[in-house]
Amino acid sequence: MRERKAQVWGLLAPTLFLMFAIGVVPVIYILYLSAFKYNVFSRVGMVYTGFNNFRKLVFDTDFLKSLRLGLTFVALCCGIELPLGLLIANLLTLEFRGKGLFRTIMTLPLAMAPITIGSMWVLLMNPDIGPIPFYLRKLGIEYNIGVNPTQAFFTTVLVDIWHWTPFVVLTFMAGLSALPKQPYEAALVDGAGRWQVFRYITVPLLKPVILTTLFIRIMDTFRVFDEVWMLTSGGPGTATRYVSIHLVRLVLQSMEYGYSSAMSLFLLYLTIVMCWLLMAFISSSQEAA
Repeated sequence: MRERKAQVWGLLAPTLFLMFAIGVVPVIYILYLSAFKYNVFSRVGMVYTGFNNFRKLVFDTDFLKSLRLGLTFVALCCGIELPLGLLIANLLTLEFRGKGLFRTIMTLPLAMAPITIGSMWVLLMNPDIGPIPFYLRKLGIEYNIGVNPTQAFFTTVLVDIWHWTPFVVLTFMAGLSALPKQPYEAALVDGAGRWQVFRYITVPLLKPVILTTLFIRIMDTFRVFDEVWMLTSGGPGTATRYVSIHLVRLVLQSMEYGYSSAMSLFLLYLTIVMCWLLMAFISSSQEAA
């Protein structure tokens, strides 16, 4: 028995070592840096400041604005992607001509890297050569995400919805295919309509899948970077400077590693709290079911 345990730990050791080296050591180093005022180009070097970086964070209006903007982005993307994904997944349970082709085309964005998505949309939205501004101009709408903050913000929301709604559809389709048939047969016998079946059977049974998908999408949209960086780089002004973009710009421009580390730790804490709340909600819904 002891030899078997040693064999199991021997097989797990490389994975545990990698997880510790990649996941734990950087966090410990960031925790250490957050207690210092540290600029790589400063002659003073590292100056111990205790919790001053965290105190500065609370009153940093630029950071709070980017955090509020990032949370708005998360709410808009998740608030559109989940209902839209659920609608498309339900429609795909029906039989119609060209269903296989539509499903294949729909999942193509998932096969593309986020940086490629960003590059593609830069060309589509270019005010000089892009087809979307060209046709909108024919309708009398001047569309330029380089100068219009509102258009830039909603374009990043549109790109995220276009990119990740297929993922939501696939998870809902997997959930719908696993639902039991008996409640639907009973509802059919009782004469329930399509909306009643969807409202009182499909949605309650699919609740764990909906919450799990929401959990994944919140985490993904909160750390969005590649597409937005390629599309607007956080501009114009601060219109699309979400918290991940703000953090990278702070590190690259000011080289304030200590303050940036404190900001990263705060975002990690916020992410853990959101994960914990959602996991608790998912667990309680599963127990209730």
